[in-house]
Amino acid sequence: MPDVSVVIPARDAERSLGQTLTAVADQDFNGDVEVVVVDNGSRDGTASLAEEHGVRVLRRPRGAGPGSARNAGAGAARARVLAFTDADCAPTPGWLAAACNALTQGDIVLGPIEPLRPPGPLERTVHVGVETGLFESANLVVRRDVFERAGGFPPGLEGPEDAPFGEDVLFGWTATRGGARVVFCPESRVLHAVEPRGARAFVAERARLRFFPALTAQLPELRDTFCYRRYFLTKRTAAFDLAAAGAVLAIAGRRPLALLAAAPYARWLARDASLRGPRAPGIAAVRAVADVVGAAALVSGSIRARSLLL
Repeated sequence: MPDVSVVIPARDAERSLGQTLTAVADQDFNGDVEVVVVDNGSRDGTASLAEEHGVRVLRRPRGAGPGSARNAGAGAARARVLAFTDADCAPTPGWLAAACNALTQGDIVLGPIEPLRPPGPLERTVHVGVETGLFESANLVVRRDVFERAGGFPPGLEGPEDAPFGEDVLFGWTATRGGARVVFCPESRVLHAVEPRGARAFVAERARLRFFPALTAQLPELRDTFCYRRYFLTKRTAAFDLAAAGAVLAIAGRRPLALLAAAPYARWLARDASLRGPRAPGIAAVRAVADVVGAAALVSGSIRARSLLL
């Protein structure tokens, strides 16, 4: 029986999966590691690439999401410790050793997720430096008995046409409510790919903020662990809302001094505009538009979930 089973969901990941599997194979870990790649109906050479690396491959229908894939991989895995990462990630050499050592103090181990390279202002990546309460599955190690007791990853909050959202958060809090102890291990690091993204995609992704009110409705704990002052998603969304309220009061109430409420948000925009390069002013404008879309999404989601988050 292996000491750890690493479960990696993948779909159309031929370009990045090789780096992930090489990073897992190069772990400084004094134990037996089993790797299970769950292919979600890839249309490229993802499954063949995994087989070339000599790891176990499970093939799933294309419609299956990453949560379902992780559950399938965990069901096929043989170890008593399950380590989850993604096909666009590269765990650092000390990832498994540090996580397994941290399991002596807990049942679930989370760790930092850092960009593989410095990202551009609109590029997509994941950066986690502290415990957030979101249980990011790109870097999550858990005892099998705890995983099974929590029921694995449930369905997320997304619709049929949406990208997955929230299944790892729901799993983590289900396990925590069941008594699981969570440890954040700074030495258990995973590097995440940085993906190019244009202005339109950057703005469009903010529409996904509509799911957060429903998530906090199900998991009120997030208001203390993740949200800013309980009723704002982040400091930036709070600054935008304050600026918007000040503008409405200044115009409708004829109180020009209310525009001073926009000062905190103006500092965010000034920071965007101070980025180096000729595109800096345009980047600030794109982010401002994204803030408008994000605010509208949060209002819409709050109404739908009957749970205020701005």
